[in-house]
Amino acid sequence: MRKILVTGGAGFIGSHVVDSLVRDGQWAVTVLDEFNDYYNPEIKRANIAPNLGAITLAEGDICDKDFVDETFARGGFDNVVHLAARAGVRPSRLQPELYLDTNIKGTFRLLEAARNHQVPRFTFASSSSVYGLNKKLPFSESDRIDQTISPYAATKMAGEQLCSTYAHLYNLRMVCLRFFTVYGPRQRPDLAISKFTKHIHEGKPIDRYGDGSTSRDYTYVEDIVGGIMAALDYDGPIFDIFNLGGSQTVTLSELIELVEQALGKQAIINEMEEQAGDLPRTYADIDKARKLLGFEPGTPIREGVVKYVEWYLNTVAATSPV
Repeated sequence: MRKILVTGGAGFIGSHVVDSLVRDGQWAVTVLDEFNDYYNPEIKRANIAPNLGAITLAEGDICDKDFVDETFARGGFDNVVHLAARAGVRPSRLQPELYLDTNIKGTFRLLEAARNHQVPRFTFASSSSVYGLNKKLPFSESDRIDQTISPYAATKMAGEQLCSTYAHLYNLRMVCLRFFTVYGPRQRPDLAISKFTKHIHEGKPIDRYGDGSTSRDYTYVEDIVGGIMAALDYDGPIFDIFNLGGSQTVTLSELIELVEQALGKQAIINEMEEQAGDLPRTYADIDKARKLLGFEPGTPIREGVVKYVEWYLNTVAATSPV
């Protein structure tokens, strides 16, 4: 069996990746996760619990050099999927040093360990936020990314550059995947669809930043996982970048309407000023991923929101105290 390390493997996207790897049956999976308190760590422990008998769990901080080195020394990994990060544009404005430490230094620690322990493949989770104020639509991997507008975006751009450097210097095969607003079951409670669903269901107001015209390319988590799995065996250039998105845009107002329809309830809206650091729009050109990874998003936003709301009502809402 091939041996793989999934950092952040107890998180939203990571736990779905681990599910897929375990189902595949060809991987010996190690999950590295800090279980930090960015949101309730018990949510992450619940995410990973069904697979505990089938994986190895390494609990610790990716910035801890000794811990990371020991994990790699024991693992003998053939591949690393690096999903661990401090996430979120708005929180990064409040704690930029924490984001730089975790997302840049932590990525450096992992790359150094991969080099020292001769791990041949490394997959890095980047973000559509690197496109910043790019006015060309849709966003293409060949576009310049010199207009980032948040510390989070800057750390992801730096992570890509570190991967490029290690590919060039040490012949490590690097694939950087730019995720476009991933949503679906288990998603973090701070994300828009999570908050909207919870508050509308409970009859509480939701905050809408701006006039509702900002737009995002939302990507269902199962589609993202398909792209990640395809990247594990990619044999193109030794360093490459792919957009993974839904290849469609939805305005904030349209998103709220979809959640309202799925719940059968009307939202109470608090109108808020636009937030500095938020992109006005995202839109993925996925032609390259289609051609080279066979990536094809199969869940349009209307279906995906219904799936998420059903999951929320059957799990989170069903077990929450009234």
